[in-house]
Amino acid sequence: MIRYAFPLLAVVAVAAPASAAEVHIRSTGPVVELTVQETVKQRPDLATVGAGVTSDAPTATAAMRANSREMDSVIRQIRALGIDEDDIQTTGINLNPQYDYDRASQRQVFRGYRVSNRVSVTLRDIDETGEVLDALVAAGATDLSGPSFSVDDDSAAKAQARRAAMKRAESQARQYAEWSGYSGIRLLEVSEAIYGHRPIPMMRAMDAAEQSVASVPPVQPGMVGAGISITVKYEMTR
Repeated sequence: MIRYAFPLLAVVAVAAPASAAEVHIRSTGPVVELTVQETVKQRPDLATVGAGVTSDAPTATAAMRANSREMDSVIRQIRALGIDEDDIQTTGINLNPQYDYDRASQRQVFRGYRVSNRVSVTLRDIDETGEVLDALVAAGATDLSGPSFSVDDDSAAKAQARRAAMKRAESQARQYAEWSGYSGIRLLEVSEAIYGHRPIPMMRAMDAAEQSVASVPPVQPGMVGAGISITVKYEMTR
């Protein structure tokens, strides 16, 4: 995004309490506003997978008890794989009545309850992702999701992207100043937005009918990106 304007005042964004007065910097020349995005890619070192168990029973109590037993087996397997407690998080437990449609009576017929329980697991050795998914199914997981890949500490990559974005923004602003007959520029304002890693296609859910598949699912982590978007304002100077 590029804006070219001739304001009397340029507002500088500062991190300050809402009650504080805005800081204004007076500008006599035209102001150019640019939005620049930069992304630095790097190898991921984290993988996140979801594992869940779904149980059906005639009563809510029976469904919950059956689900708890099955999920306990899955969590024990996760721990046995050497995954730290802090990297295992329950993401949802749902209990819902189940109905079938009776065509003869044209009404819903109650048939029992369904409980689902899901956990999110962070893997710090992404080379073992396929083996972990296979082990979770063997332990009783009735559906899987993921993996999604990320970087534990992407601060260095973001700093590199930030530096590149500022350099490109300054270069572009100088070009606009030169084309407009001005000799220099003066930085007035910088604002930043950080966007996440590039999306990784999620592995489709795997249900119990597929648990007989013997092969370990192949996993390719690829690259992930740390992205920075900055909006800058420069005054064109003589």
